[in-house]
Amino acid sequence: MTLHLPDAHGTLRAYEPRTEPLALTPGAPFTSRTVFSAAHVVADPYADTTPDSPAAVDWDATLAFRRHLWAHGLGVAEAMDTAQRGMGLDWAGAAELIRRSAAEAKAAGGRIACGVGTDQLTGGPVTPADVRAAYEEQLAVVEESGAQAILMASRALAATAKGPEDYLEVYGHLLRQAAEPVILHWLGPMFDPALEGYWGSSGLDAATDTFLDVIAAHPDKVDGIKVSLLDAQREIDLRRRLPKGVRCYTGDDFHYPELIAGDEQGFSHALLGIFDPLGPLAAEAVRVLDTGDTDGFRALLDPTVELSRHLFQAPTRFYKTGVVFLAWLAGHQSHFTMVGGLQSARSLPHLARAYELADRLGLFPDPKLAEDRMRNLLHLYGVTP
Repeated sequence: MTLHLPDAHGTLRAYEPRTEPLALTPGAPFTSRTVFSAAHVVADPYADTTPDSPAAVDWDATLAFRRHLWAHGLGVAEAMDTAQRGMGLDWAGAAELIRRSAAEAKAAGGRIACGVGTDQLTGGPVTPADVRAAYEEQLAVVEESGAQAILMASRALAATAKGPEDYLEVYGHLLRQAAEPVILHWLGPMFDPALEGYWGSSGLDAATDTFLDVIAAHPDKVDGIKVSLLDAQREIDLRRRLPKGVRCYTGDDFHYPELIAGDEQGFSHALLGIFDPLGPLAAEAVRVLDTGDTDGFRALLDPTVELSRHLFQAPTRFYKTGVVFLAWLAGHQSHFTMVGGLQSARSLPHLARAYELADRLGLFPDPKLAEDRMRNLLHLYGVTP
Protein backbone atom coordinates (compact mmCIF):
# COMPACT_ATOMS: atom_id res chain seq x y z
CA MET A 1 0.00 0.00 0.00
CA THR A 2 1.17 3.52 -0.77
CA LEU A 3 2.58 5.69 1.98
CA HIS A 4 2.41 9.46 1.72
CA LEU A 5 5.66 10.86 3.06
CA PRO A 6 6.19 14.57 3.82
CA ASP A 7 9.22 16.36 2.43
CA ALA A 8 11.02 19.41 3.77
CA HIS A 9 8.65 21.72 1.84
CA GLY A 10 5.51 20.28 3.44
CA THR A 11 4.52 18.36 0.32
CA LEU A 12 3.28 14.78 0.54
CA ARG A 13 4.71 12.37 -1.99
CA ALA A 14 3.64 8.84 -2.70
CA TYR A 15 6.03 6.01 -1.87
CA GLU A 16 5.55 2.29 -2.52
CA PRO A 17 7.35 0.28 0.19
CA ARG A 18 9.23 -2.80 -0.86
CA THR A 19 7.80 -6.15 0.13
CA GLU A 20 10.93 -8.29 0.53
CA PRO A 21 14.02 -7.65 2.69
CA LEU A 22 17.56 -8.49 1.72
CA ALA A 23 18.45 -12.07 2.57
CA LEU A 24 21.29 -11.53 5.05
CA THR A 25 22.41 -14.24 7.43
CA PRO A 26 25.30 -14.56 9.90
CA GLY A 27 28.54 -15.85 8.41
CA ALA A 28 32.18 -16.53 9.11
CA PRO A 29 34.34 -14.14 11.15
CA PHE A 30 36.04 -11.37 9.22
CA THR A 31 39.62 -11.92 8.09
CA SER A 32 40.70 -8.71 6.34
CA ARG A 33 39.31 -5.95 8.57
CA THR A 34 38.50 -5.37 12.24
CA VAL A 35 35.03 -3.87 12.37
CA PHE A 36 33.17 -2.34 15.31
CA SER A 37 29.67 -0.97 15.33
CA ALA A 38 29.00 1.71 17.89
CA ALA A 39 25.67 0.70 19.43
CA HIS A 40 22.70 2.69 20.68
CA VAL A 41 20.87 2.21 23.97
CA VAL A 42 17.17 1.40 24.24
CA ALA A 43 15.22 3.59 26.64
CA ASP A 44 12.65 2.22 29.08
CA PRO A 45 9.44 3.65 27.57
CA TYR A 46 7.47 3.23 30.80
CA ALA A 47 9.87 5.13 33.04
CA ASP A 48 8.42 8.26 34.62
CA THR A 49 11.34 10.51 33.73
CA THR A 50 12.29 13.83 32.14
CA PRO A 51 14.97 14.83 29.60
CA ASP A 52 17.34 16.00 32.35
CA SER A 53 16.83 12.95 34.61
CA PRO A 54 19.27 10.02 34.73
CA ALA A 55 18.70 7.65 31.83
CA ALA A 56 16.19 4.85 32.30
CA VAL A 57 17.44 1.98 30.13
CA ASP A 58 15.63 -1.11 28.91
CA TRP A 59 18.49 -3.49 29.61
CA ASP A 60 16.94 -6.56 27.97
CA ALA A 61 16.37 -4.80 24.65
CA THR A 62 19.72 -3.01 24.82
CA LEU A 63 21.66 -6.23 25.32
CA ALA A 64 19.58 -8.08 22.72
CA PHE A 65 20.66 -5.54 20.13
CA ARG A 66 24.30 -6.18 20.97
CA ARG A 67 23.75 -9.92 20.51
CA HIS A 68 22.30 -9.09 17.07
CA LEU A 69 25.51 -7.27 16.11
CA TRP A 70 27.78 -10.02 17.46
CA ALA A 71 25.75 -12.66 15.59
CA HIS A 72 26.73 -11.00 12.33
CA GLY A 73 30.41 -10.87 13.27
CA LEU A 74 30.64 -7.21 14.23
CA GLY A 75 32.43 -6.01 17.31
CA VAL A 76 30.55 -3.66 19.62
CA ALA A 77 31.93 -0.24 20.51
CA GLU A 78 30.13 0.38 23.77
CA ALA A 79 29.22 3.49 25.74
CA MET A 80 30.28 5.77 22.92
CA ASP A 81 28.71 8.80 21.27
CA THR A 82 26.09 6.55 19.61
CA ALA A 83 24.98 5.40 23.07
CA GLN A 84 24.23 9.07 23.87
CA ARG A 85 27.23 9.63 26.15
CA GLY A 86 26.82 13.21 27.29
CA MET A 87 23.47 13.49 25.50
CA GLY A 88 21.18 11.56 27.83
CA LEU A 89 23.48 8.90 29.27
CA ASP A 90 25.59 10.03 32.23
CA TRP A 91 28.64 8.27 33.65
CA ALA A 92 26.65 6.20 36.16
CA GLY A 93 24.49 4.86 33.35
CA ALA A 94 27.50 4.34 31.09
CA ALA A 95 29.34 2.39 33.80
CA GLU A 96 26.35 0.09 34.21
CA LEU A 97 26.15 -0.31 30.44
CA ILE A 98 29.84 -1.20 30.24
CA ARG A 99 29.59 -3.83 32.97
CA ARG A 100 26.46 -5.45 31.56
CA SER A 101 27.63 -5.41 27.94
CA ALA A 102 31.09 -6.73 28.77
CA ALA A 103 29.55 -9.64 30.67
CA GLU A 104 27.21 -10.29 27.74
CA ALA A 105 30.14 -10.18 25.30
CA LYS A 106 31.96 -12.79 27.37
CA ALA A 107 28.92 -15.06 27.32
CA ALA A 108 28.33 -14.56 23.59
CA GLY A 109 31.97 -14.72 22.54
CA GLY A 110 31.70 -11.24 21.03
CA ARG A 111 34.34 -8.56 20.73
CA ILE A 112 33.81 -5.38 22.74
CA ALA A 113 35.62 -2.11 23.31
CA CYS A 114 34.26 0.54 25.66
CA GLY A 115 34.48 4.30 25.89
CA VAL A 116 36.61 5.91 28.61
CA GLY A 117 35.95 9.59 29.18
CA THR A 118 35.59 12.23 31.86
CA ASP A 119 31.84 12.87 31.85
CA GLN A 120 31.53 12.42 35.63
CA LEU A 121 33.04 15.93 35.86
CA THR A 122 29.78 17.85 35.81
CA GLY A 123 30.50 20.63 38.30
CA GLY A 124 32.45 23.85 37.99
CA PRO A 125 36.02 24.48 36.82
CA VAL A 126 38.40 21.51 36.83
CA THR A 127 42.16 21.10 36.65
CA PRO A 128 44.25 18.76 34.48
CA ALA A 129 44.68 16.62 37.61
CA ASP A 130 40.89 16.30 37.87
CA VAL A 131 40.76 15.24 34.23
CA ARG A 132 43.45 12.60 34.78
CA ALA A 133 41.64 11.23 37.83
CA ALA A 134 38.32 11.05 35.97
CA TYR A 135 39.93 9.20 33.07
CA GLU A 136 41.63 6.83 35.52
CA GLU A 137 38.34 6.02 37.25
CA GLN A 138 36.66 5.13 33.96
CA LEU A 139 39.67 3.23 32.64
CA ALA A 140 39.59 1.05 35.75
CA VAL A 141 35.90 0.22 35.19
CA VAL A 142 36.52 -0.80 31.59
CA GLU A 143 39.63 -2.85 32.34
CA GLU A 144 37.95 -4.58 35.28
CA SER A 145 35.09 -5.55 32.97
CA GLY A 146 37.51 -7.29 30.62
CA ALA A 147 36.80 -4.97 27.67
CA GLN A 148 39.26 -3.06 25.51
CA ALA A 149 39.45 0.65 26.31
CA ILE A 150 38.70 3.47 23.90
CA LEU A 151 40.10 6.76 25.20
CA MET A 152 37.44 9.22 24.10
CA ALA A 153 37.90 12.93 23.63
CA SER A 154 37.13 14.87 26.81
CA ARG A 155 35.03 18.01 26.99
CA ALA A 156 36.67 18.77 30.34
CA LEU A 157 40.16 18.50 28.86
CA ALA A 158 39.18 20.70 25.91
CA ALA A 159 37.94 23.34 28.35
CA THR A 160 40.95 23.08 30.68
CA ALA A 161 43.98 22.51 28.46
CA LYS A 162 46.09 25.58 27.75
CA GLY A 163 47.92 24.02 24.83
CA PRO A 164 49.27 20.81 23.23
CA GLU A 165 51.52 20.09 26.21
CA ASP A 166 48.48 19.44 28.43
CA TYR A 167 47.18 16.82 25.99
CA LEU A 168 50.59 15.18 25.79
CA GLU A 169 50.82 15.03 29.58
CA VAL A 170 47.30 13.67 30.21
CA TYR A 171 47.32 11.08 27.44
CA GLY A 172 50.90 10.04 28.19
CA HIS A 173 49.94 9.47 31.82
CA LEU A 174 46.98 7.29 30.83
CA LEU A 175 48.83 5.27 28.21
CA ARG A 176 51.65 4.48 30.61
CA GLN A 177 49.23 2.90 33.07
CA ALA A 178 46.87 1.19 30.59
CA ALA A 179 47.06 -2.57 31.03
CA GLU A 180 46.45 -3.31 27.33
CA PRO A 181 46.71 -1.32 24.08
CA VAL A 182 43.86 1.14 23.71
CA ILE A 183 42.08 2.89 20.86
CA LEU A 184 42.48 6.66 20.78
CA HIS A 185 39.40 8.55 19.63
CA TRP A 186 39.49 11.90 17.85
CA LEU A 187 35.92 13.17 17.63
CA GLY A 188 35.43 16.32 15.57
CA PRO A 189 33.36 19.31 16.68
CA MET A 190 30.63 18.46 14.17
CA PHE A 191 29.79 15.58 16.53
CA ASP A 192 30.32 17.61 19.70
CA PRO A 193 30.85 21.39 19.51
CA ALA A 194 32.52 21.34 22.95
CA LEU A 195 35.50 19.57 21.36
CA GLU A 196 36.51 22.49 19.14
CA GLY A 197 40.28 22.98 19.22
CA TYR A 198 41.04 19.48 20.53
CA TRP A 199 44.72 18.52 20.78
CA GLY A 200 45.47 22.14 21.59
CA SER A 201 44.85 23.83 18.26
CA SER A 202 41.94 24.93 16.10
CA GLY A 203 44.15 24.24 13.08
CA LEU A 204 43.82 20.60 12.06
CA ASP A 205 47.41 20.32 10.80
CA ALA A 206 48.84 21.34 14.18
CA ALA A 207 46.28 19.18 16.01
CA THR A 208 47.26 16.21 13.86
CA ASP A 209 50.92 16.68 14.74
CA THR A 210 50.10 16.64 18.47
CA PHE A 211 47.90 13.58 18.04
CA LEU A 212 50.73 11.76 16.28
CA ASP A 213 53.19 12.86 18.97
CA VAL A 214 51.01 11.13 21.60
CA ILE A 215 51.05 7.92 19.57
CA ALA A 216 54.74 8.06 18.73
CA ALA A 217 55.64 8.32 22.42
CA HIS A 218 53.67 5.15 23.30
CA PRO A 219 53.17 3.02 20.14
CA ASP A 220 53.08 -0.21 22.15
CA LYS A 221 50.06 1.06 24.11
CA VAL A 222 48.01 2.17 21.08
CA ASP A 223 46.10 -0.54 19.23
CA GLY A 224 44.67 2.04 16.87
CA ILE A 225 42.99 5.36 16.36
CA LYS A 226 39.38 6.18 15.57
CA VAL A 227 39.09 9.30 13.45
CA SER A 228 35.71 11.05 13.18
CA LEU A 229 36.43 14.23 11.24
CA LEU A 230 34.33 13.54 8.09
CA ASP A 231 37.40 14.38 6.01
CA ALA A 232 38.50 11.39 3.94
CA GLN A 233 41.78 12.80 2.65
CA ARG A 234 42.87 13.90 6.11
CA GLU A 235 42.20 10.40 7.41
CA ILE A 236 44.19 8.86 4.55
CA ASP A 237 47.10 11.21 5.18
CA LEU A 238 46.94 10.47 8.90
CA ARG A 239 46.86 6.69 8.57
CA ARG A 240 49.92 6.81 6.28
CA ARG A 241 51.83 8.53 9.09
CA LEU A 242 50.94 6.02 11.81
CA PRO A 243 53.69 3.88 13.36
CA LYS A 244 53.83 0.31 12.08
CA GLY A 245 51.24 -1.86 13.83
CA VAL A 246 48.91 1.00 14.83
CA ARG A 247 45.57 0.67 13.08
CA CYS A 248 43.29 3.36 11.74
CA TYR A 249 39.61 2.75 12.51
CA THR A 250 37.52 4.99 10.33
CA GLY A 251 34.78 6.90 12.06
CA ASP A 252 33.88 8.77 8.86
CA ASP A 253 30.19 8.17 8.26
CA PHE A 254 30.37 10.02 4.92
CA HIS A 255 33.23 8.17 3.19
CA TYR A 256 33.51 4.75 4.87
CA PRO A 257 33.33 2.49 1.78
CA GLU A 258 36.37 4.04 0.10
CA LEU A 259 38.31 4.28 3.37
CA ILE A 260 37.69 0.65 4.32
CA ALA A 261 38.44 -0.54 0.78
CA GLY A 262 41.71 1.37 0.92
CA ASP A 263 44.37 1.95 -1.70
CA GLU A 264 47.81 0.66 -2.65
CA GLN A 265 49.27 2.19 0.52
CA GLY A 266 46.81 0.84 3.06
CA PHE A 267 43.26 0.87 4.37
CA SER A 268 41.14 1.72 7.37
CA HIS A 269 39.43 -0.68 9.72
CA ALA A 270 36.08 0.54 11.02
CA LEU A 271 34.38 1.84 14.15
CA LEU A 272 31.19 3.42 12.92
CA GLY A 273 27.84 4.62 14.22
CA ILE A 274 26.21 3.96 10.84
CA PHE A 275 26.96 0.26 11.23
CA ASP A 276 24.28 0.20 13.97
CA PRO A 277 21.45 0.24 11.38
CA LEU A 278 23.60 -1.29 8.62
CA GLY A 279 24.94 -4.20 10.70
CA PRO A 280 23.98 -7.28 8.63
CA LEU A 281 24.55 -5.54 5.28
CA ALA A 282 27.89 -4.13 6.40
CA ALA A 283 28.96 -7.57 7.61
CA GLU A 284 28.04 -9.12 4.27
CA ALA A 285 30.06 -6.46 2.46
CA VAL A 286 33.15 -7.06 4.62
CA ARG A 287 32.96 -10.80 3.98
CA VAL A 288 32.96 -10.07 0.26
CA LEU A 289 36.02 -7.87 0.80
CA ASP A 290 37.65 -10.75 2.68
CA THR A 291 37.67 -12.68 -0.62
CA GLY A 292 39.58 -9.87 -2.31
CA ASP A 293 36.55 -8.64 -4.22
CA THR A 294 36.82 -4.90 -3.67
CA ASP A 295 34.34 -4.11 -6.44
CA GLY A 296 31.76 -6.42 -4.87
CA PHE A 297 32.34 -4.79 -1.48
CA ARG A 298 31.79 -1.33 -2.95
CA ALA A 299 28.71 -2.51 -4.86
CA LEU A 300 27.11 -3.53 -1.57
CA LEU A 301 28.23 -0.63 0.61
CA ASP A 302 28.31 2.39 -1.72
CA PRO A 303 24.49 2.57 -2.00
CA THR A 304 24.25 2.95 1.80
CA VAL A 305 26.16 6.25 1.84
CA GLU A 306 23.10 8.32 0.89
CA LEU A 307 21.29 7.04 3.99
CA SER A 308 24.34 7.64 6.19
CA ARG A 309 24.83 11.19 4.94
CA HIS A 310 21.16 11.85 5.58
CA LEU A 311 21.29 10.55 9.16
CA PHE A 312 24.52 12.43 9.90
CA GLN A 313 23.56 15.73 8.29
CA ALA A 314 24.04 18.85 10.39
CA PRO A 315 23.52 19.14 13.28
CA THR A 316 25.49 15.88 13.11
CA ARG A 317 25.24 15.14 16.84
CA PHE A 318 21.54 14.35 16.38
CA TYR A 319 22.23 11.35 14.16
CA LYS A 320 21.37 9.13 17.14
CA THR A 321 17.70 9.95 16.62
CA GLY A 322 17.72 8.43 13.15
CA VAL A 323 19.68 5.40 14.34
CA VAL A 324 17.14 4.61 17.05
CA PHE A 325 14.24 5.35 14.70
CA LEU A 326 15.52 2.74 12.23
CA ALA A 327 16.05 0.23 15.05
CA TRP A 328 12.37 0.67 15.95
CA LEU A 329 11.24 0.23 12.35
CA ALA A 330 13.45 -2.86 12.03
CA GLY A 331 11.82 -4.48 15.08
CA HIS A 332 14.83 -4.34 17.40
CA GLN A 333 12.74 -2.43 19.95
CA SER A 334 9.04 -1.97 20.54
CA HIS A 335 8.93 1.84 20.67
CA PHE A 336 10.49 5.05 19.41
CA THR A 337 11.52 6.79 22.60
CA MET A 338 15.06 7.72 23.62
CA VAL A 339 16.90 8.61 26.78
CA GLY A 340 16.95 12.35 27.24
CA GLY A 341 13.86 12.69 25.06
CA LEU A 342 16.11 12.80 21.99
CA GLN A 343 13.42 11.31 19.75
CA SER A 344 12.29 14.91 19.26
CA ALA A 345 15.64 16.03 17.78
CA ARG A 346 14.75 15.31 14.13
CA SER A 347 11.75 16.43 12.09
CA LEU A 348 9.09 14.23 10.54
CA PRO A 349 10.36 14.94 6.99
CA HIS A 350 13.85 13.87 8.11
CA LEU A 351 12.51 10.63 9.59
CA ALA A 352 10.33 9.96 6.55
CA ARG A 353 13.34 10.26 4.26
CA ALA A 354 15.35 7.96 6.53
CA TYR A 355 12.59 5.36 6.30
CA GLU A 356 12.46 5.60 2.52
CA LEU A 357 16.22 5.27 2.06
CA ALA A 358 16.49 2.34 4.49
CA ASP A 359 13.51 0.58 2.92
CA ARG A 360 15.01 0.91 -0.56
CA LEU A 361 18.17 -0.75 0.74
CA GLY A 362 16.16 -3.67 2.13
CA LEU A 363 17.37 -3.06 5.68
CA PHE A 364 14.13 -4.00 7.41
CA PRO A 365 13.86 -7.73 8.23
CA ASP A 366 10.06 -7.35 8.14
CA PRO A 367 9.15 -4.64 5.62
CA LYS A 368 5.45 -4.85 6.52
CA LEU A 369 6.21 -4.17 10.19
CA ALA A 370 8.34 -1.18 9.21
CA GLU A 371 5.59 0.10 6.93
CA ASP A 372 2.95 -0.26 9.64
CA ARG A 373 5.09 1.56 12.19
CA MET A 374 5.88 4.34 9.73
CA ARG A 375 2.19 4.67 8.94
CA ASN A 376 1.36 4.91 12.65
CA LEU A 377 3.96 7.64 13.11
CA LEU A 378 2.53 9.58 10.18
CA HIS A 379 -0.94 9.34 11.69
CA LEU A 380 0.40 10.53 15.03
CA TYR A 381 1.72 13.65 13.29
CA GLY A 382 -1.62 14.21 11.57
CA VAL A 383 -0.64 12.99 8.12
CA THR A 384 -3.61 11.43 6.34
CA PRO A 385 -3.73 9.95 2.82
